[in-house]
Amino acid sequence: MMILVAGPYRSGTGDNPELIEANVDAMTKAALEVYNKGHLPVMGEWFALPLIEAAGSQTMGDEIFNRIFHPVAVDLIAKCDAVLRIGGPSAGADEMVTTGANQGKAIFRGINEIPGLVNKRALSNLADRRA
Repeated sequence: MMILVAGPYRSGTGDNPELIEANVDAMTKAALEVYNKGHLPVMGEWFALPLIEAAGSQTMGDEIFNRIFHPVAVDLIAKCDAVLRIGGPSAGADEMVTTGANQGKAIFRGINEIPGLVNKRALSNLADRRA
């Protein structure tokens, strides 16, 4: 499954870059756990932040930032199979869950709810060793 990891980005940070970085780190760690279960994780930030920078955003929350940041993640949900909601309060992350649910996507509220898949790379390596 391709799973969007949704969690707080700016919520509760007062736009403090260190706290925002901690939020991104938490989402990235969850994305790695999703990957290790055999799925493809995505984060809206991976798509939106380079676009925001290229569009010339000068400060977090300016018109350019707001025009791109959440809309990219909302659009991304249509390509995903599921949404994983992590972390604390966040209107944006809650919007991703609501959007995903409205589109019939699976909604996970913890990494342990996501089924693990057989690691195809490991099976391939095992087959190579047997040959």
